[in-house]
Amino acid sequence: MPDVVGYRAKIGVIVPSTNTVVEHDCNALPLPGVTFHASRFFVEAPDLSSDDAFLYFLDRIRDTIPDSVRDVMTCEPDYIVMGMSAETFWGGKEGNAAFEERVREISGDIGITSGADACNAALERLGVSSIACITPYQGVGDEQVHNYFSECGFDVKRVVGLRCDTATSIADVPPERLVAELRRLDGHDVDAIVQCGTNLSMVEVADQAERWLDKPVLAINAVCIWHALRALGIDDRFAGYGTMLREF
Repeated sequence: MPDVVGYRAKIGVIVPSTNTVVEHDCNALPLPGVTFHASRFFVEAPDLSSDDAFLYFLDRIRDTIPDSVRDVMTCEPDYIVMGMSAETFWGGKEGNAAFEERVREISGDIGITSGADACNAALERLGVSSIACITPYQGVGDEQVHNYFSECGFDVKRVVGLRCDTATSIADVPPERLVAELRRLDGHDVDAIVQCGTNLSMVEVADQAERWLDKPVLAINAVCIWHALRALGIDDRFAGYGTMLREF
């Protein structure tokens, strides 16, 4: 028998304990029969104010993500979405594949969407060649984003990191700051703009920016939802969540 409320799909979402945006973006969608079930992993060191702090943050979450995956599997989800992205860009395509494999060692034979893989799939679907990126990261994280997309074959014109002080304060970045950065990035003559960092609230800003920039602006949470739904064979389309969920 199917789940009474998640009769089309139950999606487990692995979320940092500091994150306040991913669950909002998932649950705001009018998706009858599809449910999202968050499992939070403990962020012991939320400080992101320097490259060293950023690296320590990543090192510590590698110890707590497995427990989060274990916990969400008890609701018997049909699919897993990684509701964080920095770790998925680390080490290029090989690093992302290794990360997904570590998750599968716990989750078993189940589909997984990572932020890096979802963005790559979306850009390939759009057929673009040159991109710019906006992140909440420090320079060490921006370098990994640049390397990942370059390895995927895209011409990365610019990566702008907002240098947020903590993992929690990423969600404090106001829309006005994002709009200003998008306008600057558009000056680099790119085919699309990609936003990384799942706690950066950008779904609505990106959707609106596509109209005045006249190009795709991929908000990572919207792209991850698109990637997961299509992997599950769910073809619902939505206005307000950007090009991928509206058109593909």
